[in-house]
Amino acid sequence: MKTIFESSATNTGGRSGHVTTEGGLIDLDVKMPNGKDPIEEKYTNPEQLFAAAYSSCFAGALQAVAKDNGVDDLGDFSVTAIIGFGKDEDGFNIEATLDAYLPTVDKEKGEELINAAHEICPYSKATRDNITVNLNLLLDE
Repeated sequence: MKTIFESSATNTGGRSGHVTTEGGLIDLDVKMPNGKDPIEEKYTNPEQLFAAAYSSCFAGALQAVAKDNGVDDLGDFSVTAIIGFGKDEDGFNIEATLDAYLPTVDKEKGEELINAAHEICPYSKATRDNITVNLNLLLDE
């Protein structure tokens, strides 16, 4: 693999700690949500950061496969990543749901694109066979 670029982040203090990136663009306290009212939380958590990264990466993969499949305009498309954090008898784990809204394509083409994006997205590759990832195509009513 030829490395195109590298990024780094450093955490101190674990899930009730602090995370920074090189250059300081991200400089945040992290804390587990209280589970009662996540909207009121003033801290981020690793799952929110992963959701931001995965949704951005998957959206980029959608743009790449769209061009390869003759779709020149995805319009005002979006990808929402929902990351679930849980625990079972084997310990802690996460799961992901990716909701993709592709307003310029029909259902068949949309499903083709999200499945193709899932094949090339680096985050999808990293999670494949490690966590459950659900893909959803959101349609206008």
